[in-house]
Amino acid sequence: MSSAPLSSSAPAVVIVGSGMAGYTLLREFRKLDRQTPVTLITADGGESYAKPMLSNALAQGKTAAALIQKTPEQIEAELGVTLLTRHRVESIDRGSGHVVVAKRGGGQQRLAYRDLALALGGDPRPHSLEGSDRVPVHAVNDLEDYAAWREQLKPESRILLIGAGLIGCEFANDLAIVGYKVTIVDPSPWPLGRLLPEAIGAELSAALEAIGVSVLAGRTIARLQPGSARLSDGGTVNFDLVLSAIGLLPRIGLARETGLAVDRGIVVDRMLRTSDPRIFALGDCSQTDAGPLPFVLPLMAQARALAATLAGTPTQLVLQALPVVVKTPCLPLAVCPPPPGVAGTWEIQGEGRDRKALFLDEKSGQAVGFALSGTAAAERQALAKTMPDVLVKSEC
Repeated sequence: MSSAPLSSSAPAVVIVGSGMAGYTLLREFRKLDRQTPVTLITADGGESYAKPMLSNALAQGKTAAALIQKTPEQIEAELGVTLLTRHRVESIDRGSGHVVVAKRGGGQQRLAYRDLALALGGDPRPHSLEGSDRVPVHAVNDLEDYAAWREQLKPESRILLIGAGLIGCEFANDLAIVGYKVTIVDPSPWPLGRLLPEAIGAELSAALEAIGVSVLAGRTIARLQPGSARLSDGGTVNFDLVLSAIGLLPRIGLARETGLAVDRGIVVDRMLRTSDPRIFALGDCSQTDAGPLPFVLPLMAQARALAATLAGTPTQLVLQALPVVVKTPCLPLAVCPPPPGVAGTWEIQGEGRDRKALFLDEKSGQAVGFALSGTAAAERQALAKTMPDVLVKSEC
């Protein structure tokens, strides 16, 4: 994108990353401040799109190009930003307040920042599958991955899908609707094992089976070879393509090399500040007091709070309970996970596909999370209002 020379001394806000976190922060900041120079640096093409759509775009007949909401040129014109696409931040000089950028086409450039926001996202969790050196294992984490995945799909492709978590189940449903033969393998005893009680997990398994997905729960892949996989129970799955959906790991490498505090993600306080008060982090790469929050609604709340802070009004992140809608049309689902570390039990109402499960804190007996299926999923907004806040405003 922009090839205009960059000032090394301009008091700019610099955002690294053009995913939902980076672009939401940019839009929210521009609502409050149209004057401060902003530079956004991204290693990809800089197109704006909704990443959650990647897991159900196939059934909607959407190509990668059709998912693009705004081009880089449109974003630059509308939001008054210097957008550097196909550029990568190699290092951060905290002492002088500069980022060192590897430019598209070669060479480096130093770019000054007043405030620096890291919206780096996450990388697909690495696998250690025996035989993967001979069998391509695909992952879809961005628009370019989706385009490459679609090119691999053929009308009669048999798909081995590794991981029955949220994204894995969504991809399985999406592929099956179009007519692909999908086999999903996961070590948990039922799909969405970390989010659903067994009764609802069993209903989801049955719903996926009903649309043609073979659900092999409680198993792992022992070895891959071209065209077939040996499972931990001795069974075999034949396939044409392998798709991994075993989760994301926050991108913390740059922050670690810079000397910022990191744990599972880049550690931030209630203001989204890292251990350097001029550097902030948000989205999938960050870790709040509530841990990493790899969902859209927390990301948007982070972006609004940080935009206000960068515009001159220090604002703490406050998070109410935010239900997650799972895109599995075969069985509508909404989940609101209990706070990390809270022990308790599920109380389940209803039967069959239509169930309401409340997670009861073993100490207080109060409902602190829920899982809804079928027609009960329509209760998600009303029920969320009764759940405890994830992050409340602190006194400091």
